[in-house]
Amino acid sequence: MVLSLITKTIILYLVVVAAMRVMGKRQIGQLQPFEFAVAVMISELAAIPLTEDGKDLYHSIIPIIVLLVFQLLISFMSIKGVRIREIICGRPSLLIRNGKILEKNMRKEMYTINDLLEQLRFYSIPSVRDVEYGILETNGQLSVLLKSNKRPVTPEDLNINPPRECFDHDVIIDGKLIGRTLEKLNLKREWVDQQLKEHGITDYSHVFYAAIDNQNKLHIQKRGEYLE
Repeated sequence: MVLSLITKTIILYLVVVAAMRVMGKRQIGQLQPFEFAVAVMISELAAIPLTEDGKDLYHSIIPIIVLLVFQLLISFMSIKGVRIREIICGRPSLLIRNGKILEKNMRKEMYTINDLLEQLRFYSIPSVRDVEYGILETNGQLSVLLKSNKRPVTPEDLNINPPRECFDHDVIIDGKLIGRTLEKLNLKREWVDQQLKEHGITDYSHVFYAAIDNQNKLHIQKRGEYLE
């Protein structure tokens, strides 16, 4: 009995994870309404064999597959046509224009002023008057464009041309050398060893994290160097 329950749990877990991977990598807050509905239904269906006696795995797996196929079909249709995408996902709504709240659109979207102000505070915007456009996206997120005199100063505004930036490349994570990073950057393992030796490190296990910046400089944090 216990072994059977454990087996069912593992199988359903793998099925749900596979289904979510097929659906894509978007976060919950980025899901369209139909995608969120599918995700909720999949989680409910996965619980059926675990909570109801007499229910076999296929009572969950078959409906999950059907939902997944249906979701992929809708996603494919929405990609192919703008009109279909608008019907399925809806259209963005303009809630703020030139620092003024558009009451009609707020009522249409059943969006309260408190909801709007909360979203603005999330963006560290103290006043509606600072906003040129506020758009409620189809996934429920609020996109904000500040007025030109309220935007942070950029290097372009100051006629400065800073060097190009990019994300650091992971080289060592928790004592493990990331070989694909060296291949991508066309670097040799000996170069990494030499860099570590200059910091008094002879074993990868002594490195908690190391990364290469866009200037090909290796930044190293030793294991136990910063515990708090």
